[in-house]
Amino acid sequence: MRKRNVHIQFWLSRKESEMLNKKVKRSGLSLSAYLRHLINGVVPRDAPPPDYYAMMRELYRIGSNLNQIAQKAHILNAVDAQRYDEDVRRLESAVRQITAAVVEPKPMEK
Repeated sequence: MRKRNVHIQFWLSRKESEMLNKKVKRSGLSLSAYLRHLINGVVPRDAPPPDYYAMMRELYRIGSNLNQIAQKAHILNAVDAQRYDEDVRRLESAVRQITAAVVEPKPMEK
């Protein structure tokens, strides 16, 4: 069964409609998803540039390679494991911060 079963209809001026449609298109969301974000108190961000996803995939590949190297390094005790682990945490933190800054919706200002 459908989770969302309440239909709401309202009227906009042509200018309001154009502004809304422009913002929805920039966000990359559907109109319904965009309005649900606003109702939940967050402003959707513009869709990130296509390069963003390629860069993030590359960062994840680097992180994956670092994890594989770390596993071997811990077994062989060949690398400063503490420093290595700290750098991996910094990489993961950077990925989270970039994602939060570019993709995740931001709370509405009060």
